[in-house]
Amino acid sequence: MKKDNEKKNKKQDKKATEKQDKKAEKLGTAETLDLSNPAYYVCRELSWLQFNLRVLNEARDKNIPLFERLKFLSIVSSNLDEFFMVRVASLKEQVLADFTRRDIAGLTAAEQLKKISEETHEMVSLQYRSLKRSLIPALEKEGLHLISSHEELSEKERNFVDRYFKDTIYPVLTPMAVDSSRPFPLIRNKTLNIAALIRKKEHVKPLIRIEEKKKKGGLRPDFAIVQVPSVLPRLVELPPEVTGRPAEEKSFILLEEIIERNISSLFLNYDILAAHPFRIMRNAEFELDEEEAADLLVEIQKKLKRRQWGEAIRLEVEEGMDEELLQILESELEIEPDDLFLINGPLDLTVLMKLYGVSGFERLKLPKHTPQPVPALVNEKSIFANIREGDILLSHPYQSFDPVVNFIQEAAKDPDVLAIKQTLYRVSGNSPIVQALAKAADNGKQVTVLVELKARFDEENNIVWAKMLEKAGCHVIYGLLGLKTHSKITLVVRSEEDGIRRYVHLGTGNYNDSTAKLYTDLGLLTCRREFGEDATAVFNMLSGYSEPLFWNRLVVAPLWMRDKFVREIEKVRAAARAGKPAFIMAKMNSLSDPGMIRELYRASMDGVQIDLIIRGICCLRVGIPGVSENIRVRSIVGNFLEHARIFRFHADGEESLYLGSADWMTRNLDNRVEIVFPIVDSEIRAEVQHYLDIELRDNVKASIYCPDGSYEKEDRRGKLAFNSQEVFAEEAIKAAEAAQLAEKRRGQQEERGFTPLL
Repeated sequence: MKKDNEKKNKKQDKKATEKQDKKAEKLGTAETLDLSNPAYYVCRELSWLQFNLRVLNEARDKNIPLFERLKFLSIVSSNLDEFFMVRVASLKEQVLADFTRRDIAGLTAAEQLKKISEETHEMVSLQYRSLKRSLIPALEKEGLHLISSHEELSEKERNFVDRYFKDTIYPVLTPMAVDSSRPFPLIRNKTLNIAALIRKKEHVKPLIRIEEKKKKGGLRPDFAIVQVPSVLPRLVELPPEVTGRPAEEKSFILLEEIIERNISSLFLNYDILAAHPFRIMRNAEFELDEEEAADLLVEIQKKLKRRQWGEAIRLEVEEGMDEELLQILESELEIEPDDLFLINGPLDLTVLMKLYGVSGFERLKLPKHTPQPVPALVNEKSIFANIREGDILLSHPYQSFDPVVNFIQEAAKDPDVLAIKQTLYRVSGNSPIVQALAKAADNGKQVTVLVELKARFDEENNIVWAKMLEKAGCHVIYGLLGLKTHSKITLVVRSEEDGIRRYVHLGTGNYNDSTAKLYTDLGLLTCRREFGEDATAVFNMLSGYSEPLFWNRLVVAPLWMRDKFVREIEKVRAAARAGKPAFIMAKMNSLSDPGMIRELYRASMDGVQIDLIIRGICCLRVGIPGVSENIRVRSIVGNFLEHARIFRFHADGEESLYLGSADWMTRNLDNRVEIVFPIVDSEIRAEVQHYLDIELRDNVKASIYCPDGSYEKEDRRGKLAFNSQEVFAEEAIKAAEAAQLAEKRRGQQEERGFTPLL
């Protein structure tokens, strides 16, 4: 019988090989086909815009609670702001530098900018149509009124806003006239302003004669700017006694509308010919020569000040703005036609997040999920005792982030803890972790903290923390020259009866207790010897010049990670070529590295089944005949931001499973310090595999990537709705309840003097 099976297997292997050979003859092999063909790739920036469109589609989905739709519409604007300040700004710099190299999709920087302009204009138009035609009318029906123009105000409402202007707004404002003695002011990045055309009243003698201005080459004497103060709430509530509406209804008007209505109070000797709001976006990228910087912290502080005054790359103005006013702005800010956005509605819709926070409308929001206790920690033992009993998986925000905070806090006060070492990339405004690290140093422990000063848009916050930690006695380091440190790792060194033991936390997300309630991330607490040794090696590498000869478990970029992933894919390919079961499942934020995409194409051509869960950028194309027919990609955009990175490789029963901080992007693999770590505990492996399986079943928040480059929601006709994020939340609640019940029973048994058999 054994011989019969061997013959049968050989026959099947032969058929599989012949099939592969025929396919190779027809299409070329993974080794001979030119996989650098631009037709096989999607432009990174255009793929990102597709992601933002998926966010916008959530705002347009009438099955989602109304206030959640508001939130998504706000996120679209916030995302676009950062996209322009960083990605569009970078492309513009390439054009100015005559940089003509094409991206992997075959586009030059100029061609990318042209396509970006077309798509962003279309996206913004759709965004405002959704606001005005769908969301605002729906809000009106629910008793929340957003007054779009001061001209719509009743007499009572006009009196109220005029008093509010006089008492609260007027003292804060500083009107800025522009003439020969007062040049066009520097407009700060992302600030909201009102531009006005003004004319001196006939009976008032001008301070400077017109002829004199012309000689001096000054601008028109009737142009002025008023900055809308960010120190005041942009949403101004009108009380029910003013609006005449029921007490449970709420009415708001935007701050700029009140200023525009009362702008004549700022220019008493002038007639107001026109007044319209505008907003500019500036280049927020800065180049940093770390080798020439004597003090990295000081150099970054200097660069941050310049960020506010970078080149203007986008101008948003109210639709219908006076032509002369618009021409002045375009000329002074040097705005190209493609960078002008005429907005039919309020500028800067990030204000909708403030509207989302208005109380009294909880019925129009999703029920808040309360992060649950981690089952393995539902007891009265110290966190170190729990970790000694076995590895612990953390799943945020379904489970609480408190264990991570407690890990540092307990280490800070534990007399047996000798040292704490941690990397910090982004932390919250009032971080309990930073406070615990400072306390640890105060308690005499050796505390080493790597604070990444180059974390974009968190540089200023991180500088504050770095200085505070240094004053507290911590040893603060800023990482390796020329590399961002994006890894998430904490090492606690503890003296115990049997010697020194090292406890390690590794994660896919930042040490930020605020975003941990909003981002889906996974973490691991372990005291395995090999993980501890590797963690020590990581910090020695970051603080000095010590590169380890080998790694026990951790996979570290930029020197080792790419090769490790390629070797894992090659194993799976070999199994597939032999006709054995072979598949890859990976979850990440972005996939844009050409080398990794080519490896996936080769695996697909060898017959490997590949399922990818990619929230954002995906430069790979699916469904290319003979190249990517075995690759499926989905993107999940839900109530929480998908942020975990998981990599699973299966080759004929042999499994490798990793979590980590790195996406498959060139910057992560080659230009950052990243850590990916294997899951070795069998129960935790099953949990992580379950996590992937659940996300692959999602038919509510998942969008399926199509061969034409678009994304479509899965057709679920005849199927039950399956929302992965809701499933995880429910599972976390049930697991916590079961653990709490088991702990309660254990306590009751101990009280009765009963010791359960082990």
